Amino acid sequence: MTAVSAAKPDPTAALKSSKTSPPQQEKKTSFASRLVTVTGHWAVRLGLVVVALIWLTPTAGLLSSSLRSPEDISLSGWWQIFDLNSSFPWVIDAGQLTGANYESLFANELVTGSLFTTMLITIPSTVAVVVIGALAGYAFAWLEFPGKDWFFLIVVGLLVVPVQVALIPVAKLFNIVGLFETTPGVVIFHCAFGLPFAIFLLRNFFAEIPRELLEAARLDGAGEVRLFTRVVLPLGGPAVASLGIFQFLWVWNDMLVALIFSDASSPPITVALQQQVRQFGNNIDVLAPGAFMSMVIPLIVFFAFQRQFVSGMMAGAVK
Repeated sequence: MTAVSAAKPDPTAALKSSKTSPPQQEKKTSFASRLVTVTGHWAVRLGLVVVALIWLTPTAGLLSSSLRSPEDISLSGWWQIFDLNSSFPWVIDAGQLTGANYESLFANELVTGSLFTTMLITIPSTVAVVVIGALAGYAFAWLEFPGKDWFFLIVVGLLVVPVQVALIPVAKLFNIVGLFETTPGVVIFHCAFGLPFAIFLLRNFFAEIPRELLEAARLDGAGEVRLFTRVVLPLGGPAVASLGIFQFLWVWNDMLVALIFSDASSPPITVALQQQVRQFGNNIDVLAPGAFMSMVIPLIVFFAFQRQFVSGMMAGAVK
């Protein structure tokens, strides 16, 4: 009995040991690791700032050239707009700035008319591609109709068709129907080649919407039109905005299609500026501000919708 009772464990032993043993402390990060983390964040930010400055340098150079006289442009580079002889070399020499170039630009009817023509081409092409692409993407994602998969395969196949292959056949077709060298012909061409990508992008995005959400809306009495406008479009807003930015930039900066299919008497801004280049730099006072105007409008559109653009990219990555 004495041996058994001696071997019996003491119930208070664990409690005593827990009181005497020091509590387990969390591992503290060393000063070196924290320093690496902080410097790593600053290194990333510094790298992003450097990349942004590199990308914005051509824009700044074009802006400074558009504000200098043709004589100053021919004698020195655009960086000479800074007063390098002063104590603060980043100070701009105001004596070189002039607004005469923009007066010449707005006095040039070809360039000002080309900006209006570019708007007439870009806005309908963007709106039509976004609207038709959203409707078709919803149909391919959530509607059932005969041959749906085959039609979608055809749309995917059209993504690999290069624009250059279709130039001659489409030019012959437009010449027969009377659309060659017209603004509606350029709009139709951009819509035809922008729709496959738009349908493919929005179909894949709309297909990720939970089915239960759409079924609940149908149980509440929502038809297909209300379902598309009240449920699908708000959820797919970032993807639609990203598509609109892509289409706007592509059509605005296009030169190949505009050079072939646009009207020679009222060309878009890219063709009009190319015609100014042909004159051996004699119209540099028009070319520089015109090029800056052509560049700054897409930048304004991008920065105005950058949140929707980033949300659309991140939503696709998360899904």
